[in-house]
Amino acid sequence: MLSVLRVHLPSDIPIVGCELSPYVLLRRPDKTVTTDDVPESAPLDGHFLRYKWYRIQSDRKVAVCSVHPSEQATLQCLGCVKAKIPVAKSYHCSPKCFSDAWQHHRVLHDRAASAVNENVNEEEEIFGRFNSTGSGVISASLTSPASSTSLTNGSTPLYPTAVTQRSGGETWFEVGRSKTYTPTTDDIGHVLKFECVVIDAETKLPVGYPNTLLTSRVIPAPSPSPRRLISVGGADMMGQLDSDGRLSSSGTFTVLSYNILSDSYASSELYSYCPSWALSWPYRRQNLLREIVGYRADIVCLQEVQCDHFDEFFAPELDKHGYQALYKRKTNEVYSGNIHTIDGCATFFRRDRFSHVKKYEVEFNKAAQSLTEVAVQTTQKKVALNRLVKDNVALIVVLEAKFTNQGVDNPGKRQLLCVANTNVNVQQELKDVKIWQVHTLLKGLEKIAASADIPMLVCGDFNSVPGSAPHSLLAMGKVDPLHPDLLVDPLAILRPHSKLTHQLPLVSAYSAFLRGIGLGLEQQRRRMDPATNEPLFTNCTRDFIGTLDYIFYTADSLTVESLLELLDEDSLRKDTALPSPEWSSDHIALLAEFRCVPRTRH
Repeated sequence: MLSVLRVHLPSDIPIVGCELSPYVLLRRPDKTVTTDDVPESAPLDGHFLRYKWYRIQSDRKVAVCSVHPSEQATLQCLGCVKAKIPVAKSYHCSPKCFSDAWQHHRVLHDRAASAVNENVNEEEEIFGRFNSTGSGVISASLTSPASSTSLTNGSTPLYPTAVTQRSGGETWFEVGRSKTYTPTTDDIGHVLKFECVVIDAETKLPVGYPNTLLTSRVIPAPSPSPRRLISVGGADMMGQLDSDGRLSSSGTFTVLSYNILSDSYASSELYSYCPSWALSWPYRRQNLLREIVGYRADIVCLQEVQCDHFDEFFAPELDKHGYQALYKRKTNEVYSGNIHTIDGCATFFRRDRFSHVKKYEVEFNKAAQSLTEVAVQTTQKKVALNRLVKDNVALIVVLEAKFTNQGVDNPGKRQLLCVANTNVNVQQELKDVKIWQVHTLLKGLEKIAASADIPMLVCGDFNSVPGSAPHSLLAMGKVDPLHPDLLVDPLAILRPHSKLTHQLPLVSAYSAFLRGIGLGLEQQRRRMDPATNEPLFTNCTRDFIGTLDYIFYTADSLTVESLLELLDEDSLRKDTALPSPEWSSDHIALLAEFRCVPRTRH
């Protein structure tokens, strides 16, 4: 007879909006073991499985800390309540928690104050005078019965109308009848119970006892403060991306580049500082999707996208938001794991803004084969391939804009755009391989540029810091022959050094923060390195903080209109590295708004 051997969840901390998918181990009538579902529509030997989810609500309601969402809140910021800041952001688990988070938390107050344009006296009335620690006035304990009346989700009561069971001060409400369940805001602060039982297909009665498991209390999905889009030629663009994602006139478009951290690399050993529930893929994928969709970019370049995650999640989910998807998986000559979990580069574009013209795939392994055939001695070929073959790829897409800024004098001209998306080899000791990969990509782009009058974008994680040889090649069009990176060249593939050039007029988009004028730029300049014209960091872990990600553009045909604001260490909160509950990758997203301009002729 069919029987349930075991049920468990990958993480027992449920988060609003993140699907819970229990692992159910079954023994079939033939004694074999399986995790396959046995639904009522396809019974096995006259039996099937029935699932139920319950919300367990105690008579005592619970709020959770906005900083440490797995902890119960004990105090609430009155300033947040009076300023109508979302109530979930007002809770803290201890006075120390509130004090430590104050630098980040006060930004909420500042933005609320500027949003309503209150004067100084009114702000003092709302937010209270700061005490000696610099913290705002906060309310007392939330454990008294009086505080429980505020715990609603908007105007929706926490308690449903139908009571399923009641026992010992607890009420159980049935909330789901499928194997999976996605917690809602109504579940915040409550324990969930999963029940799995074998049912006789004929009598529809349970056979044996149900297998159950209890979760921890449901926590809200952490939500970092939205990153603003900053104009590099004038005023701040009204704080946030607007509701329809159209940022200025129809002649501009936005490009996002983001290394999302492949699940296969997101180990608890490497990122031990990140809570396990925040490192789990079911949580991270939803948080990443919310972030990516929220930027409403016209073109999205993602790196470290696993093959299975592209097919099963990102492509179908972003399709719902109007994006067409293109993908290039890394090659697997070096990789020895599951072929479906190999990562690669994914490029998405809005179907209402662009159409697909052509796709080029760059496999650096193939380029290595060609190089060793002509430039490496026969006795060195195996050594050379072992060094050069690293499975990295690039995806180059040519798009045609469905909008125009050409004007009435040239209405028929097609506006093409070439977008390259890559993830360069990560191994720091292989400096020659990094330079060679970047040089190979640029030579390919030069061929495309020679065949068409086309603006270009080069996006990705180049695993190279500002000032390194790969960065110099991209930003300066050449590498100083005395650059220390060139000393690492055991195969002599970089010689003569004079060949390390290209003719594309590439400029890093974020350097516009240092060139631009206008409101909001001074704060961004403090987050830039004036020596390299790049952000202080785009990657932030416990072991490394620095810039690895870039968006380059051809400055003779494109101009930067605005940029997504950079994060600083205060934005990441004290003593926090990435990934974190708020930010689900160890990289930060870069986004730039561009306008096509008539190509400069000489």
